[in-house]
Amino acid sequence: MRWIDALEGTAAEKLPEAVHRYYRQGSAGGISVGEAVAAWSSYRFRPRVLQDVSSIELGTTVLGTPVSSPVLVAPSTLQRLADPDGEIAMANGVRDAGSLLGVSSNAGTRFADLGATGVPWWLQIYIVRNRSITEQMLDAAVAGGAKAIVLTVDTPVVGRKEDDGPVVWSYVQPGQLRINVPEGDWTDEDLDKADDLTPDVIGWLAERTGLPVVVKGVLRGDDAKRISDAGAAGIIVSNHGGRQLDGSIPTAQALPEVAEALAGTTTELYVDGGIRRGEHVLAALALGARAVFVGRPALWALTVDGQSGVTRLLTELAEELEHTLQLVGVPRLADLTPDLVAQRT
Repeated sequence: MRWIDALEGTAAEKLPEAVHRYYRQGSAGGISVGEAVAAWSSYRFRPRVLQDVSSIELGTTVLGTPVSSPVLVAPSTLQRLADPDGEIAMANGVRDAGSLLGVSSNAGTRFADLGATGVPWWLQIYIVRNRSITEQMLDAAVAGGAKAIVLTVDTPVVGRKEDDGPVVWSYVQPGQLRINVPEGDWTDEDLDKADDLTPDVIGWLAERTGLPVVVKGVLRGDDAKRISDAGAAGIIVSNHGGRQLDGSIPTAQALPEVAEALAGTTTELYVDGGIRRGEHVLAALALGARAVFVGRPALWALTVDGQSGVTRLLTELAEELEHTLQLVGVPRLADLTPDLVAQRT
């Protein structure tokens, strides 16, 4: 068995049941979370032959930041329940793999401390109803060295979870969640996610921070075009790991339409959700993604072996991608094309 395939089972043995369930669960009936991996595995390859694949180039850039491979780590919360050092261990592991880290606005580690690790990182932000809270968090992220702002747009309200038994919140200690929310006498309504956002918010974020804005949670080509036209530097095709609208299409299915809509623009395209193998990464890149994000696997790796586990995860996925590029007959990422991929009939 691949080490990556055993990660969740090993992590489940170390985590309280409620924490493991929180990390892995989807919304409602769990349809979308259950389909994610299989959707990537449904693709088939049409390899080229008699190509010189003696040297493979995996390095690329994401919004100008060099990375050693196109496998990045998605933002996720409650990381200090996986490892006492939480986001710091995750950041160090990502840095050592030469990758880039997405950081949740609900993180349990100060942005300045994350920046001090030297990892390149992007802040994922939920805009809340009290804009002052969001503004202060953005300012702190800029001061901490964030290289981009990732606006999550598929969460005007939180997807419902149909979950019985112990809940994760009984395990959360002070300082493990939302540590970057500024001090203040905030109400629950202040902290509720804004449900009145329009594409205009992209320009506001860019002006406020001076950073490129990436929009996460896009599954449609027409939305992607509107978002690109509004000034987004990047788009992440995502259904929030199946944790929001249950029954949302898999990202593997949504990616080609979004890529077609962005053709001819400068907006960079990324994808997350269900990516577990080098072959999945290859399919995503061939279909138009510049890089992919992995979420749950990084949490399992962090749980099992801390910082070094995260580095191993990213390294092994990169090695699988390199091997798969050789077999598909393409030595450079820039030469990947959609005709290398077909849907299984």
